Amino acid sequence: MSAPHPLLLVDDDAAFRKVYGGLLREAGYEVVEATDRPSARAAFDARDFPLVLLDLMLPPDGSVSAGLEGLAALLSAKPGTKVIVVSGAGDTRHTLEAVRLGAYDFLTKPVDPDVLLVVAQRALARVTLERQVETLRSSLTRAAGSVSLVGQSASFLAATSLAERVAASELPVLVTGENGTGKELLARTVHLKSRRHDGPFVPINCGALPESLLESALFGHVKGSFTGATKDHRGLFAEADGGTLFLDELGDMSPSLQVKVLRALETGDILPVGADRPVQVDVRLISATHQDLGRMLQEGAFREDLYWRVKGVEIRLPPLRERPADLPLLAKHFLNQCAHLCPDGRARLLSDAAAEALLAHAWPGNLRELRHEMQRATVLAGERREIQPEDLSFTGSERLHATRAPGTTTLAQKVEALERREIEEALRRLNGNRTHTAEALGLSRQGLLKKLERFGLT
Repeated sequence: MSAPHPLLLVDDDAAFRKVYGGLLREAGYEVVEATDRPSARAAFDARDFPLVLLDLMLPPDGSVSAGLEGLAALLSAKPGTKVIVVSGAGDTRHTLEAVRLGAYDFLTKPVDPDVLLVVAQRALARVTLERQVETLRSSLTRAAGSVSLVGQSASFLAATSLAERVAASELPVLVTGENGTGKELLARTVHLKSRRHDGPFVPINCGALPESLLESALFGHVKGSFTGATKDHRGLFAEADGGTLFLDELGDMSPSLQVKVLRALETGDILPVGADRPVQVDVRLISATHQDLGRMLQEGAFREDLYWRVKGVEIRLPPLRERPADLPLLAKHFLNQCAHLCPDGRARLLSDAAAEALLAHAWPGNLRELRHEMQRATVLAGERREIQPEDLSFTGSERLHATRAPGTTTLAQKVEALERREIEEALRRLNGNRTHTAEALGLSRQGLLKKLERFGLT
């Protein structure tokens, strides 16, 4: 049996509290009573009440205006609470003002018991749904951060910092980078940190469908518009209304479809296939491609007007070979995700030799390849606590891409050399500004100064 839902009943009428408090308790609510505004506020602040049943005319002065001020104060303190106003002062002006302030409903005394129970049940269902959505949104935000925002290299932090700054705007975003660098994950992060986070995030890979099917997928179609169209289909622009549409591999889109996408972005109108009237939508566009759109523009393979329409802010995600300092962090992250594959449920660790091999590998598949390698190595390690080079699908000897300090031999020394290189690159890029360099590297200014002193860069 589930625990009763707490409800705060605020009314100075003892008879009302006895009758309706008893009714609500029989319906399964845990009713806490208060007789005036001070006691109501004390109870409200002391615990979480999803529902409040509030009389506007309360001591000490019994005025409706003071009651409305009290209602506003409660909702300001805990906006998710549903307040059902119950009052004998039932003129329309008071009703409208209470609803304007955020009351869930307004009931006039004498209250029909059945109406009260129905309204309370609906209000509780609304609270439950809103809290479930908020929990899901929080978990998605954490998930996005745990996957896409792992790294401390200067180039990666520059990309994620730019994403953070642009998220709150409505500017279109173009994410560029090689396959497997995490472009969709960065796009999801921008969406979740934007004002549209309550709306849908709708992704589609433009290279995965032929032109005719892609047009229908994007804009929708009406029943009978082509063979096989047995019913109306809304399309992804419509599905993304109020949220974000993510067009992955935008460079694979045909020139003729580029024209239609451009019109939709410029006017907000989409025309489903076979329809004779457009549909208005409100979407934010995030695009991604591994291709060089600037070169395609010069070759006539991509429209110039669409290029400038989608390139509001361009964010380049660096390939993994340019992020050697992030390899230990990312490998640990993926190994932790693979803990369920281990016989003892504990994540495996990298041996120094295996870490050497990771640092020496070129990573043509980027994050996808690293994730696959850590899954494979976890399984092959079996009962062993440490991943060894033989658990990897490569030896690590085919290319040493990391910059090493002369004579370094240990993993710690190699990582230190990589860290020094990242700091030097950031300092050069930011014209020696130490405050901006610390921010770009995710360090405190004091932390950066200590590293500069250690590396002899002061």
